[in-house]
Formats: sequence, structure tokens, C-alpha cells
Amino acid sequence: MNTQKRKTNLWVRLTRAMKLNFLKLLRAPGGAHKVSTGFAIGFGLELIVISTASLIYLIFYPIVRLSGGSMPAAIVGNVIGKLTFLPIILMPLAKQIGSWILPAHSMGQGPVHESAFMELFRGNWSAVSELLLGGLDILAGMSVFGVILGVISYFVVKFFYVRALNRRYERRLEKRRQADLASVSPPVLIRKPSQS
Repeated sequence: MNTQKRKTNLWVRLTRAMKLNFLKLLRAPGGAHKVSTGFAIGFGLELIVISTASLIYLIFYPIVRLSGGSMPAAIVGNVIGKLTFLPIILMPLAKQIGSWILPAHSMGQGPVHESAFMELFRGNWSAVSELLLGGLDILAGMSVFGVILGVISYFVVKFFYVRALNRRYERRLEKRRQADLASVSPPVLIRKPSQS
């Protein structure tokens, strides 16, 4: 029962974190295109973090700046990418797609076994090439997923960002109308003088 409660608490925390980051995204300054571009780059680059051993973070800032994206939105996109666990979920499929993209590397290469790691300690360095080539397949596959999901997330974020802007604008107009109506003093009734 305690483990069930922990799982529920973890799920609640994850959904709250997602909502909080999404609200931050919708309030990020810079316009719809800039925010959407930043989010798409941050989300897409998160998919190749594991396959690049986090070295992608060395060029994260320059990529976002050169593309004209919003840095806060890119960070939010990166965090949401982490919270969805997509890099881990998509890894087996990315390996398959990568083997289609790089067939020369995958020829005659089976799956990487645990014994490949042990061979390194015995001085057999051919296991290194097996591990590296498997990593290249995953990197190629995850790059494809990063581009596809980045493009999709650009349009999704742009839609929600524009919708949030329109709603805020309508709320401001409504408040202004109510303030104008409240500031107008009620008309003074002037009685017509009696003729008698």
C-alpha cells in the first residue's frame, strides 16, 4: 500500500512539474516564433543527450542563440523532454532506425552483450568498436527523433502560445471595459419643475 502511495505521489509530482513548466513557457517573453523555436530546440536536443554523454550541453547555448530562439523556452523544453522519459523510451526504436541509416556499421554486428564490457578488462579492444558503433546507431536514430519531435513541438507550442496571448488580451479588454463602466458616474436625474 505504501508503494502504491509513493507511485501516486511521484505521478502527481511529475504532472505538477509539467504543468508548471508549461505555464512558464506560455509566459515567456519574446513572441510566438522565438519561444516556439527555443522550445523545439531544447526538446529536440534533449533526445540526444544520453547518446552524446551530455556533451551536447557544451553547444546548447550557441545553438539556441544562433537559431534566434528564446533561452528560457529552450530550458523549459529540455526539462519537459526529461520529464517525459522519451529519450529512454525511444532508445530501442532509435537503435533500429540508426541501423537502417548506417547499414555499413551494423553489418555483421549483433546486439551488444554484457560480455563485451568484460572483454575490455581482458585486453580485447575490439569490444570498444562494437560499443561505439552501437552508440552511433542510437545517435543517428535519436537525431531523427529529435528533428521530427522538435518540428512537431514547434507548431504545438506556437498554437498554445498564441492562444494564451489572445486570452490574456481578451481578459485585459474585459477588465478595461469594466473599469470604464465603473468610472462613469451614474446619470443624475433632473426633475422637471412642476408648473403649478
